[in-house]
Amino acid sequence: MSDVALADVAGSRPKLDHPANPATAFVFLGLLAGGLFYTAYSLYQDVEAAGTPISAWLPFLLLGVALLIALGFEFVNGFHDTANAVATVIYTHSMPANVAVLWSGFFNFLGVLLSSGAVAYGIISLLPVELILQVGSSAGFAMVFALLIAAIIWNLGTWWLGLPSSSSHTLIGSIIGVGVANSLLHGGNGTSGVDWGKATDIGYSLLLSPMVGFVAAALLLLSLKVLVRNPSLYKEPVGNQPPPWWIRGLLVLTCTGVSFAHGSNDGQKGMGLIMLILIGTVPTAYALNRSPAQSQVAHFQATATAAAAVIEKQAAGYNVLGDPRPAVTNYISARTINEGTYPSLAVLVRQISEQVNSYGALDKVPPTAVQNVRNDMYLASEALRFLLKDKANNLSKDDVASITAFKGSLDNATRFIPLWVKIAVAIALGLGTMIGWKRIVVTVGEKIGKTHLTYAQGASAEVVAMATIGAADMYGLPVSTTHVLSSGVAGTMAANGSGLQWSTVRNLLMAWVLTLPASILLAGGLYFIFSKLF
Repeated sequence: MSDVALADVAGSRPKLDHPANPATAFVFLGLLAGGLFYTAYSLYQDVEAAGTPISAWLPFLLLGVALLIALGFEFVNGFHDTANAVATVIYTHSMPANVAVLWSGFFNFLGVLLSSGAVAYGIISLLPVELILQVGSSAGFAMVFALLIAAIIWNLGTWWLGLPSSSSHTLIGSIIGVGVANSLLHGGNGTSGVDWGKATDIGYSLLLSPMVGFVAAALLLLSLKVLVRNPSLYKEPVGNQPPPWWIRGLLVLTCTGVSFAHGSNDGQKGMGLIMLILIGTVPTAYALNRSPAQSQVAHFQATATAAAAVIEKQAAGYNVLGDPRPAVTNYISARTINEGTYPSLAVLVRQISEQVNSYGALDKVPPTAVQNVRNDMYLASEALRFLLKDKANNLSKDDVASITAFKGSLDNATRFIPLWVKIAVAIALGLGTMIGWKRIVVTVGEKIGKTHLTYAQGASAEVVAMATIGAADMYGLPVSTTHVLSSGVAGTMAANGSGLQWSTVRNLLMAWVLTLPASILLAGGLYFIFSKLF
């Protein structure tokens, strides 16, 4: 920055440091303790209701540690990504820093509670199917610990350096690292340990979202200059005075939207991992959705019969001798249809239908059979997912509709999130937004552009971030709140002719480029170590 620009920023720099209030600290610690107690009590109630026999305490000890690490990831995610929502309202003096952080934390909390759950299981689909099916084993715990600890380490490192890197990017890199390491440890070449199709889709969303943020925010600012001629919108703040009420309202609204969207999208990643942990450790309580109405069970049987008929038609002329599961698992890993794919899948679908029919309802599946029933359903659902995308399947429109309906029934039975999991993640993410935010707020507010952020620039960047993240949530895609917002701020600076601080831009690009390989190596190395220890 030039000396003049530095003086301008210093003159209107917001107050970021506020004296510690004992009452606030007491409330914070009370909410944290309450959230942990509520999580433990809800878990105890569910295990008690499911009649889970406790024959050994070690799995439950590992469960407790894994849940704490998963909630710790969401807590770190909260303070790592808070700046994306509050930087613009703070640097335009629309809200005091301490109020903005509390406001953002509350709407992050609401965003998690009202989220759809689609992103949660989209993340899990990246993991190797063999690890998901044995998640309660030592390999499963090694997987969970490795990917979560790797993500936390990278997030804390970039936060300490004040770099707005992506928690989504980090977590996905960690998942890929675990998948590749697992494949190599079992004699594979590393490429079979990850759903590369799903990884590519998510990679595109992470790659394109910063570009969308930069271009869309720049275009929105230029459009505003043409359509809204009020000069006050394009001025920098005067001293510490707040903007006119209508600009202030717009900026608070966009801050609220980004906070809500961030909670809705990022909170789901922790939910998915917590469900993976619960399914592996306490399958009797969490492997199957035990709440569907009787009518849903009847619907399950109808869709299973229709799907089995479609698959059997494709399998005409071939029979399966023995267990169909290895052939289905091989199809999921190799994504190649052979003579055993359709007949094996048809037998598996029939077996699932017969199991559910024999028990009468999902909540009547005996504890000893729950894990196997759930694994069969997950295998069938994943196989059908790939089958529907496979251009070599030769399915008609009606066939696709029948298979899609049955897959929906399988997912309804296995992909659910209890309310207490949502509340626990919401508390962790919401409380996380209230601490440690200053480092990255300063980067976003002062170190991207060469001039102070104007009201229109802040609003443009926030509107684009809110819309992009909301759209991604609807389609079940994890995007980076950090990348969208920081690139949006950069886009408005470029469009306004304000200039960019290239040292900061270079550091942001380096963090963006290095996050994926660094998290892959971290998680892969940790998985190798943990797999030898457990």
